Amino acid sequence: MPARKPFVRARRRATAAAVGLLTALTVVFSAVPGAPPASAGSASGGWTAAWGSSLVRPTAPQPWSWPNWAWDGFADQSLRQVVRVGAAGSELRIRVSNRYGGQPLRLTRASVARAGDGASVLPGTLGELRFAGRPDAVVPAGAELRSDVLRLPVRPLERIAVTLYFSAATGPVAFHEDGLATAYRAPGDRTQDATGEAFAGATSESHYLLAGVDVRGARTEGAVVTFGDSLTDGWGSTPGTDRRYPDRLAERLRADGRRLSVVNAGLSGNRLLTDSPCYGERGLERFRREVLDRPGVRTVVVLIGINDIGGGGLDDWGCGTHPTVTASRLIDGHRALIDAAHRRGLTVIGATLTPFRGYAPYYTPEKERVRDTVNHWIRTSGAYDAVADLDRTLADPRPDHHDHLSPAYDSGDGLHPGDPGTAAMARAVADLIP
Repeated sequence: MPARKPFVRARRRATAAAVGLLTALTVVFSAVPGAPPASAGSASGGWTAAWGSSLVRPTAPQPWSWPNWAWDGFADQSLRQVVRVGAAGSELRIRVSNRYGGQPLRLTRASVARAGDGASVLPGTLGELRFAGRPDAVVPAGAELRSDVLRLPVRPLERIAVTLYFSAATGPVAFHEDGLATAYRAPGDRTQDATGEAFAGATSESHYLLAGVDVRGARTEGAVVTFGDSLTDGWGSTPGTDRRYPDRLAERLRADGRRLSVVNAGLSGNRLLTDSPCYGERGLERFRREVLDRPGVRTVVVLIGINDIGGGGLDDWGCGTHPTVTASRLIDGHRALIDAAHRRGLTVIGATLTPFRGYAPYYTPEKERVRDTVNHWIRTSGAYDAVADLDRTLADPRPDHHDHLSPAYDSGDGLHPGDPGTAAMARAVADLIP
């Protein structure tokens, strides 16, 4: 990864300790309302998650961060975000999150339309979103709010533009830093602006406040959620081109005639076992919200743990401590995710942890042994319903270089795959999706 940050932001002892961890995780996941599987039509009301973003709390700008609008928030401004939905439907709804806001979020007006070029939308497709029958809404601090249903037919892999207008100052807002897609803002209420001309100013590559888009219709078979860190989030792929591995997976499934949405629940820098003020709640904590609570989910693909291993023992530069982890603790964490997903009736695909020897801040021989041990367990334990061996998919094929990324797949930092690598990841996962 570029030298702007010594951590994967792209962007995670004994028998008694292991038992204690599993006991704690059982408590966390047993709180999930559980009876019917999330994939059951009756449980989801016919809704399917078509797009999603993993949000984190706003932090003061850091020297290594991309410029973003989360800390300042929005005041008498419209925010337009273009996202690609993964499933067809005749109706849709959005989810606005104030999970990390310090005050109630006052949303004055919102709209959605099929996206055109840049910030423009296709004529005749703009629809006003309402909340409990009203054009405005207040989202309490720490809460999320779903919109009412809007009738707007959408096709698989179609881009839609969601516009949110805030007449009063929002304060700092929840965001997803590595959106790798363009967000626009403009002064005043531009929710009904079709040309996009008002949005000609500064842009951002982060997502803000928008946690999900769901669709409902007869032409979808459910959703696949890809859960992980920066390798899932798409760091290393070309921004603005939908070339993250989950995007490529969605395209392959569609080409194979599969009517499945793929939702990207990757979060750069995220760790399985440890929270971070910059990189979000640990994977064990956010798994319920990002996977189990989304409607229509049938399958989850898990690729997480590299930041736990590689970041272990590094200094705290303002984003939290980096405890050293053992293979047994990581394995216990993976087991907890698997058990929680199985209780919801989901298929769980495990992905082996990919090489990182070329990424100097992370690699040591001791950490490589932890990665090897975890990968051996993923491959051979039978705990996962299927295994995507992304380690072997992306590894350098030359003798004595198997703990390096293949030069053909490396984005240039020794850790994150570029566009050819994300395509290879998608190929390795696609055939395992039931």
